[in-house]
Amino acid sequence: MKRLLYIIILTVIAAPFSRSDENQMRKLVMVQRIIENFYVDSVDSEKVTEEGIRAMLHTLDPHSLYSDKEETKELTTPLNGNFSGIGIQFNMLNDTLYILQTIPGGPSEKVGILAGDRILAAGDSIISGVKRKNNSVINILRGPKGTEIDLKIKRKNVADPIIFRVKRDDIPVYSVDASFMINDSTGFIRLTRFSESTDKEMKQAISKLKRNGMKNLILDLEGNGGGYLNAAVDVASQFLNKGDNVVSTKSVYRHRDNQLDASGNPLMPDGRLVIMVDQYSASAAEILAGAIQDHDRGVIVGRRTFGKGLVQQPFPLPDGSMVRLTISRYYTPSGRLIQKPYTKGDSEDYEMDIYNRIKSGELSSADSVKFDESLKTYTLRNHRTVYGGGGIMPDRFVAIDTTSFSPYYRDLVAKGVLNKFAITYVDEHRKELLKQYPDEKKFIEKFIVTDSMLQEFTELGNQSEVQYSEEGFATSHELIVTVIKALIARDLFETGSYYHVANPLNPIYNEALDIISHPQTYNELLSGQKNQSH
Repeated sequence: MKRLLYIIILTVIAAPFSRSDENQMRKLVMVQRIIENFYVDSVDSEKVTEEGIRAMLHTLDPHSLYSDKEETKELTTPLNGNFSGIGIQFNMLNDTLYILQTIPGGPSEKVGILAGDRILAAGDSIISGVKRKNNSVINILRGPKGTEIDLKIKRKNVADPIIFRVKRDDIPVYSVDASFMINDSTGFIRLTRFSESTDKEMKQAISKLKRNGMKNLILDLEGNGGGYLNAAVDVASQFLNKGDNVVSTKSVYRHRDNQLDASGNPLMPDGRLVIMVDQYSASAAEILAGAIQDHDRGVIVGRRTFGKGLVQQPFPLPDGSMVRLTISRYYTPSGRLIQKPYTKGDSEDYEMDIYNRIKSGELSSADSVKFDESLKTYTLRNHRTVYGGGGIMPDRFVAIDTTSFSPYYRDLVAKGVLNKFAITYVDEHRKELLKQYPDEKKFIEKFIVTDSMLQEFTELGNQSEVQYSEEGFATSHELIVTVIKALIARDLFETGSYYHVANPLNPIYNEALDIISHPQTYNELLSGQKNQSH
């Protein structure tokens, strides 16, 4: 029982409290005892206490939260270890499961589940409208590797629920998903999270690419939801000079303010650097992008980042539960606040921010992004104009591209047809494929998705209850062909092979490659001579 929780928290914080504080503490304990001793029915004191803690934190900001023992394990495992499940980060809000992020490379991402989707049901278990604790939902969604579960998903602006068939798998926890040379002088690294191993992985990736002739680097932070602060500082230290500020944290308690600087001995102190970001790049990813932009060390390309700039400190409790309390805010080296605006106690509106951006047209046009002139500041070396107020606005905006996306393609992905076809094809032809294409390079150059393969693919779609659509197939033809090839490459070689094949379909990647390949354009963007949008 947690009736002494408040005393425990104060012990952990080791801070004095006033007589007024004592009175409030007594009030909380008295209410709990009144409920326990006089309520008409028997009371689960632990549940009452936990709900009270959650309610208190709900009045604060969207990122201060309480997690019980199982929820705490769920929060920390993706950064520290492996588990088998469907690969999502979620939050239960008003009896609704909101997907905050799909873990890159995980089963849910593979079938096309998106951040912002809601899970209505999982298998035979109803999720929406049923009061469940997070660990109860986790027990439903997790399971042995290889087992399948059908998820009934409600997606914003889609009338009918979508059924996704997800095959549980080991959730990848590596930070670097891909690392390869694009050409003789340009390398590519995709960084999916900032974990305990990120610094080591990045050093290994950069060193290997440099041995292969890398002089310039494209660093992909799209969909990177963040992670450990120190990992972001470590990565920034590979590009900045010793002593360059990476990020500052500030709060009303000045003695807790902190400034974190680059540690020195960068592996890549010069050479062109382009960082890819989108609306799902958050927290530590924004710290890195903001530091690189403010020091004019590289060009940021893509769309305005998420805007998560609140610092949480974990306060572990004796029973394995934890309070993660926001204690300060992140500021970039030029003094910009990363955190986007929010209303205390209104986390639902906060979670809908991405949909509001879609509705306002922000993902399609840079002109839809409105800046607060009072929050204008300047980069530290070239004195380019940048803005605070939430997220990192890229130096070159790239609109989202939906021209090749069709409902037919969406349903193929949702039913796992693309993955199923690639896995079956590789399983049936692995020996001959590896004989004909002994390495990734030859596969990428020579392998062709044939018409007979596409016929088998569409037949598999029909068998999976995705009726063939001539119009949808024509619209998504290039996308289907490229993703099939990328999935086969991934299954034959490694995860990074997928991006080596699929990147040319990504408009942010194409823009990044164009900029890094043209020194004049790159330098003009860094000097502020070129327009942001494109």
